[in-house]
Amino acid sequence: MVTVGIIGAGRIGKVHTESICNYVRNAHIKTVADPFMNETTAKWLTSMGVENTTQDYHEILNDPEIDAVLICSSTNTHSPISLEAIAAGKHVFCEKPIDHDLTKIKQVVEALKGSNIKYQVGFNRRHDHNFAAVKQAVVDGKVGDVHIIKITSRDPEPPSAEYAAVSGGMFLDMTIHDFDMVRFLAGCDAEEIYVQSAVLVDPAIGEAGDVDTAIVTLTFENGALGVIDNSRRAAYGYDQRVEVFGSLGMAAGENDGDSTVRVSTAAGVMSDKPQYFFLERYMQSFATEIKGFIYAIENDTDTPVGVEDGLKPVLMGLAAKKSVEEHRPVKLSEIEY
Repeated sequence: MVTVGIIGAGRIGKVHTESICNYVRNAHIKTVADPFMNETTAKWLTSMGVENTTQDYHEILNDPEIDAVLICSSTNTHSPISLEAIAAGKHVFCEKPIDHDLTKIKQVVEALKGSNIKYQVGFNRRHDHNFAAVKQAVVDGKVGDVHIIKITSRDPEPPSAEYAAVSGGMFLDMTIHDFDMVRFLAGCDAEEIYVQSAVLVDPAIGEAGDVDTAIVTLTFENGALGVIDNSRRAAYGYDQRVEVFGSLGMAAGENDGDSTVRVSTAAGVMSDKPQYFFLERYMQSFATEIKGFIYAIENDTDTPVGVEDGLKPVLMGLAAKKSVEEHRPVKLSEIEY
């Protein structure tokens, strides 16, 4: 049994609390810390079986009974708390991104060198049942040599302009998941990125210095091409699809709905819309990624999504931003690290 502490009791911290308590049998949450811990949140955590709640995350880092920490706090705290946790000898699961600052990510990479600390980054979509099956089809050679990877990623509602202004922008907040997914499916890194973008959903997002609609084209080390299309608002729900086309065939992962029922009548053919929110769409993937983290700790293996996997999508996000700013394709080698 691995004893864990969770730092951050906001939306994603609660998701991980719920998934561990309900689905991860060989992990136990001892303490959850949040500087804004209140009576309502503490009561809910207690009802889930969490032993302790606190406003000071150092209680987790200083507790010798806690083996691992989940960093689910705000993005600007991810790398500093990672460094503290590594120094305290704790295994670390860090929600994406590690940081937007490459220098700070490098500090985490350096801190891990020579240690036996397990470090995993929270790119949960790799662990979705549909996308994992597409990846397995690629690994098994069913599509042959990969030629084209297509990802559709559209949110049901845009964020506030205030959030857009502080989140690092769409490419480091939303598309970063797609950058991880396209690397995962390609089995190698991207060499070049080119972005066409616009503000078509909410003018306030543009006024905040961000975009809300984009087409990203990529070239990969293995010669494959990739296309990612993003929108901050899809009227019909959370649209998440992938396709890998190769020399022998194609594998595609479709949206999940509340059911797979399709009703056909004289009036037309009807089926459920995609699930509306990422918590509905990806809840099981959160449990699966933590199972992988716990397995790595218990069996002394590599984590499914290591620190380098956390770094590469940030490099891609910065290249995408540079492409938008300079209206040209950008090679990943241009992003200094």
